[in-house]
Amino acid sequence: MSALETIPPPSPLLFALEGRAWFEFAALLPALPVLARAPRGDGHPVLVLPGWLAGDRSTQALRWFLRDRGYHVHGWRLGWNLGPSPDTVRALGQRFTALRARHARPISLIGWSLGGIYARELARKFPDDVRQVITLATPFRDPWATSVGRLYRARRAPEDVLLHHYLRTPVPVPSTSIYSRSDGVVAWRSCLHDPGPRRENVEVRSSHCGMGHHPAALLVIADRLAQREDTWQPFTPHGWSQWLPFQASVPHQAAAAQ
Repeated sequence: MSALETIPPPSPLLFALEGRAWFEFAALLPALPVLARAPRGDGHPVLVLPGWLAGDRSTQALRWFLRDRGYHVHGWRLGWNLGPSPDTVRALGQRFTALRARHARPISLIGWSLGGIYARELARKFPDDVRQVITLATPFRDPWATSVGRLYRARRAPEDVLLHHYLRTPVPVPSTSIYSRSDGVVAWRSCLHDPGPRRENVEVRSSHCGMGHHPAALLVIADRLAQREDTWQPFTPHGWSQWLPFQASVPHQAAAAQ
């Protein structure tokens, strides 16, 4: 097994700029005419998972937008995301299987930050029941490359190497990682897939705390969900996505980012 890849966390300056998430939320109102032109889907179920120390209120704008696009959208209903405790992992699995039985259709999973780690693990456990995974600023490539990770990077245990390699292993369903180079909480390089089939990295200009309601991210999510089942293709900016005053583009592959 190769040595543990080390990606530096975001700079303190980027972390200090996370307050712009409020301005990104305010940008939703003037962006509504563009958001209304986002593609509508086929009504399949979508489960949205919040980030660390957040709950379903943090994903309300995203879920409202997707319901307006015609999807059956669900929050996780597990309160604050305090980390992957055994009780949380068990309850999330039960929530997923209940929704799968209720809709009798594969579920698309959207996870913000730590919620994206959960989404990827659900896809590993239930590959035949997951339509696709979309992660928002999720550091699956190096989960310690975060502003919080500065506090304990030097104390990694040997088993962390195994966890590190496990988390970055590709999931068996189509996967889109949406990331931002100006993320002040998670290092953008830690969010990149290795090149391969049915996985991609899409860059937006967003803060970490604002990505779940950033207009550009919402449009990328709508484009990904609107694809016909079993006909997944990589994202290409086109039409409505190019009207935005925000950048939404496919970056270079992870291998070129090192």
